[in-house]
Amino acid sequence: MIGKIDLKMIQNFKKSFSDSEKHSVLLNSVVKNGIQDSCYNRDSEVENRFNFSISLNVGKITNQKKSGRCWMFAALNIMRLEVMKKLNLEEMELSQSYPLFWDKLEKSNYFLENIIETMEEKTDSRILSFLLQDPLADGGQWDMFSNLIRKYGVVPKEVMPESKSSSETAEMNQLLTSKLRGFASELRKAKASGNSIEELRRKKEDMLNIIYRILCISLGVPPLNFTYETRDKTEKFIRISQITPLDFYEQYIGLELDNYVSLINAPTTDKPYNRTFTVQFLGNVQEGNPVVYLNLPSEELKKLAIEQLKQGEGVWFGSDVGKYSSRESGTMAMNTYDYEGLFSTDFSMSKAERLDFGESLMTHAMVISGVNIDEQGNPNRWRVENSWGDEKGCKGFFVMSDDWFDQFTYQVVIHKKHLSDKQLQMLKAEPIVLSPWDPIGSLA
Repeated sequence: MIGKIDLKMIQNFKKSFSDSEKHSVLLNSVVKNGIQDSCYNRDSEVENRFNFSISLNVGKITNQKKSGRCWMFAALNIMRLEVMKKLNLEEMELSQSYPLFWDKLEKSNYFLENIIETMEEKTDSRILSFLLQDPLADGGQWDMFSNLIRKYGVVPKEVMPESKSSSETAEMNQLLTSKLRGFASELRKAKASGNSIEELRRKKEDMLNIIYRILCISLGVPPLNFTYETRDKTEKFIRISQITPLDFYEQYIGLELDNYVSLINAPTTDKPYNRTFTVQFLGNVQEGNPVVYLNLPSEELKKLAIEQLKQGEGVWFGSDVGKYSSRESGTMAMNTYDYEGLFSTDFSMSKAERLDFGESLMTHAMVISGVNIDEQGNPNRWRVENSWGDEKGCKGFFVMSDDWFDQFTYQVVIHKKHLSDKQLQMLKAEPIVLSPWDPIGSLA
């Protein structure tokens, strides 16, 4: 049989392995210590020190625990600084459970609307299979978070604190997903029986009532208004009485969300630079703004991120955090691990190849809170505020080398005031619609 692995081939492989004495040493090291510990490169830690020429004051490190809410944590970590400034607070945290509640409810509605929209699809179609795969994953995008804030506002953490299900979302997600798939089946059966779209939507409302009930039992009932009490840096007592979540956002945060745009670096042939893109079936709030990206070279993303940092504001960004990254040292650098030296083979792929062949996509959102500019005026490392607690990295902070930024950072969120007139004009173009499974549609 042509193409099979035969005994002679295996004997050649074994001889090739045995002919090198270093293979035995490497084998013993990896068997005892694991791959990454056996090829950790200390030089990467030395090169990427935790000193930065531009460094923002931020709050205490947060912890998303066993949940995929990094996109929410990153955005709220930026927003809470506005509250701290306005109220002269030493520290405060915004509730991450509150937007989680509304995101799950909105994603449920968004999913059921997509099921209604795709009634003509066969049950084994790629589109329907995609929709059913993970209808309300924890992850999200900046535009999706903005939609939640515009509609529901924010609350301090003590007003809607964490629960077991917000910190460990797997059980809740499993049950909600089971209900939604069952609802999808019910809607398609009802349509086949002759129900109109209006009748399907009435059924959908009953379904959403059940989702709301599950969320309330799992996460608590989100407040319609609340009283916030705290003390400022001078120990002055502050009481904000009976305020709505939307009014709290407007009065004590007030970031103009429409002025923030998502810039991506996706150097694949199907995504030309200087064009806008959106992704089919990507969203949460049905009536909210669509997720839109402007694709630019990596150097442009870095230049704009530095401008925002210089203005004293952090940068929400998305990356593939698991690549060449050490949770212990907090180092994200292309030379963190010497896989090539350990295995005597080349692991290099271009950024475009990684996207095209499923090797990489955006998996995690964090905040860039600083950068080190060298003597020539170029960035060589970036300070990153993570949401994995203060036991990871350097008391919760990570450092990202500039070459790692180029290879594994896919998205930054920048205020429009930093963009050039030409870039602002690019944003006005009609976005190219990408397939639902395009890697740029991945959720942080």
